[in-house]
Amino acid sequence: MEVTQSFPRPRVADVAAAVRDGLRRLAPAVRGRRIALTAGSRGIRDIVPALAGAVAALREAGAEPVVVAAMGSHGGGTAEGQRRVLAHLGVTEEAVGGPVHSAMEVAEIGRTPGGYRIYLDQYAAGCDGILIINRIKPHTAFQSTFGSGLMKMMAVGLGKAPGAAQAHRLGPAAMAQAISEVAAGLLATGRVIAGVALLENAHDETAAVEVLPPAAIPAREPVLYAQAQEWMARLPVDEAEVLVIDEMGKNFSGTGIDVNIIGRWRHAQIPDPSRPRFRRIAVLRLAAASEGNAQGVGLADVITARLAQAIDLDATYLNAVTSSLPERVVLPVIAPTDHAAIQIALRTAGLENPAGARLVRIGNTLHIDRVCVSAALLPALSGRPGITVGDSRPWGFSEAGDLEDLP
Repeated sequence: MEVTQSFPRPRVADVAAAVRDGLRRLAPAVRGRRIALTAGSRGIRDIVPALAGAVAALREAGAEPVVVAAMGSHGGGTAEGQRRVLAHLGVTEEAVGGPVHSAMEVAEIGRTPGGYRIYLDQYAAGCDGILIINRIKPHTAFQSTFGSGLMKMMAVGLGKAPGAAQAHRLGPAAMAQAISEVAAGLLATGRVIAGVALLENAHDETAAVEVLPPAAIPAREPVLYAQAQEWMARLPVDEAEVLVIDEMGKNFSGTGIDVNIIGRWRHAQIPDPSRPRFRRIAVLRLAAASEGNAQGVGLADVITARLAQAIDLDATYLNAVTSSLPERVVLPVIAPTDHAAIQIALRTAGLENPAGARLVRIGNTLHIDRVCVSAALLPALSGRPGITVGDSRPWGFSEAGDLEDLP
């Protein structure tokens, strides 16, 4: 059965205009100054118009804007790899209206009271100011009053591989403290001219844009984070035997598969939540935009040979080592086809009658407004608000055993 979920849907009609207008009101005198704008590796819905709006506003103010690749060890830990990641996300010079710079070198510009090093992308360090742009949402490696957002972008994204390694090796509790201290240290230098916070609704649309003065970021981000959690999409069921995920990748989540959606963290210091719970998870493909990085593949129980063959082990292991989570890239059972992967998941789910399995299928963990469920789950959906159950139709497989895409 195809199930459509209806979530609250606040939307920003023109993201570029919202960013441009916010910066016009807030940005200090920047005439003649070169300003670095951050662009990360996540699949942010409107990152291109957000960057384009920021570039336009800074140009109007007489500044020289330059977009910089601000991500830890993604893209195989190379400048060209990170440029390709941005290109996959649509972040090109033509699209944003300004130059895009990618490099891996960092400068160490100070230490925090706790002894953490403040690393900064060397090119950004040579600019006259930095504009922080990122989406606010829960992170997949720590839990705190903030998650992935402006502060993490300052400490990890702009810190490149050394900044990411420093934060991740501390574990989830100390990681949040380190990010807070490093972000505060960068803000104290006066290099940051503003922050652009993007919030998305459960339909993967921009729900809010806030342009913040630097001093307001540490206090305002936790408020925006709480709102982002409230708007976050969730699966329509709390428990099932099998979850099938058509596609994983860094463009959907930093972990390839969002742990907040599947309820499976595989983290020694963070226990799994009580809900949702799936006995088996099968993943069928690795997105091309992930550049071979299969971080999070170890969250699955079964994958396909097609997915396994698409993995760039160097890029994947570099990301896993940097994040100090090698358990998340341990290869699961590899099945020859999509059909075989689903069959293995069903056969190992402890069911007396696999034909009556509670099964959920999603395209990826970023877009879950439309899902497929087996008939056994219909009673669990009864009476739930915002749920529309469509017609029943069989899943189609090619002669090679590949599952047809969701319509």
